[in-house]
Amino acid sequence: YPDKILQCQEILNKQDLNILDILELNKLIFGDEHKRNIEVNQKFKSYSKQDILLILDYQKKHNLNNSQLANHFKLSRNTVAKWKKIFI
Repeated sequence: YPDKILQCQEILNKQDLNILDILELNKLIFGDEHKRNIEVNQKFKSYSKQDILLILDYQKKHNLNNSQLANHFKLSRNTVAKWKKIFI
């Protein structure tokens, strides 16, 4: 998608990409196609400890409950609760 490089350039210029950057790039590049494939690809996602902590920090920063966070990142509420129990 060479036509979308300008939209993605700010993220691509970062020294290190985290999970939030990757998800944003995916949304920018694939748009509606990304939404259709979410259910199929959901079972192939994995998160490192650093990614999980970023997601939990996002929850705190934006004052979201577990359900809202799960919907935003397309996770289950049980996954968010389990992460909070382990890491917080």
